[in-house]
Amino acid sequence: MKASVKGIAVNTFKESARSKVFYLLIFFGILFALSSKLISFLTLGDAMKVLKDTGLAAINFFCVLIAIFTGINLVYKEIEKKTIYNILSKPVTRDEFIIGKFLGLGLTMLTALGAMAGIFFLFVALSGGGLDLGIALYFLMLLLELLVIVAISLLFSSFTTPILSFIFTVSLYLIGHVMWTFNEFKSYLKIPAWKAFTQVIYYLLPNLDKFNIKNEVVLGTALDPWTLLFSVLYALAYILALLALAMLIFRKREFQ
Repeated sequence: MKASVKGIAVNTFKESARSKVFYLLIFFGILFALSSKLISFLTLGDAMKVLKDTGLAAINFFCVLIAIFTGINLVYKEIEKKTIYNILSKPVTRDEFIIGKFLGLGLTMLTALGAMAGIFFLFVALSGGGLDLGIALYFLMLLLELLVIVAISLLFSSFTTPILSFIFTVSLYLIGHVMWTFNEFKSYLKIPAWKAFTQVIYYLLPNLDKFNIKNEVVLGTALDPWTLLFSVLYALAYILALLALAMLIFRKREFQ
């Protein structure tokens, strides 16, 4: 890794880690995850399954909030504060700036998720769930999803304001979890051109449901290794495509 990229990544991580919102969301993520024990007492059925289901959902929710709220300000804040001029006046290309920002926030997400996951993993073990490796696998897939969200927010942050970046990123996140409806919708279309258009949209938009294995982990059902491998490759390919597009846009952007 080039020193310039490493420097931007480390600085981005330190800046994100100093944010009060960052610690607040981690705190509430851990709090809601641990409160799943109380919910399991109040719910009929297998208490351990309820604990895992609600705990993993809470961590997922707050990690996504961290990814979105920190990502939408990544580039815009540098431009707003005029610090972008100091950075680009050094031997740093615009592509290296984008890559460094992504790696820095990726490290931030790894830290946040690691803190929540470690505490919840121990909590499940102490609650009688044992060392469930399925939970570790769930967090790995969640990390991939978070990195995709970071890349999406970074893309929008490279050319628009934080408010619009937030709207666009949240919209794609919600769409990404209901992509299966596109195939259902396509079956009702009669015009071939509209079917083809729907198919193109289906492949262009992020299919975040590929990383959702919570039901399998909670129910203890077997996971297909090839499906998991495809999800990993899908995440890598989609992230690279988003970063390439962000770099292309950022190269053309003029700063005032």
